[in-house]
Amino acid sequence: MPGVGMTLRTSAAQTDALRRQAAVEGRSMQAVALSAIDEYIARRAHETKVDAVLERVVAEESGVLERLKDA
Repeated sequence: MPGVGMTLRTSAAQTDALRRQAAVEGRSMQAVALSAIDEYIARRAHETKVDAVLERVVAEESGVLERLKDA
């Protein structure tokens, strides 16, 4: 599936940092930016799953948690 075009406006400092990182990694600025986006999305998806599991455990184990709190 072909990529969808998008314009990303960065500050001068962000562009310089991206350019330096790309040079260090021997990759294009686009490749580094896309990798950063992928990592961000994966991290946020993981955090969302962890939050959902935590909410479920707290709800299901509220009695145990109350007893532990009072112990």
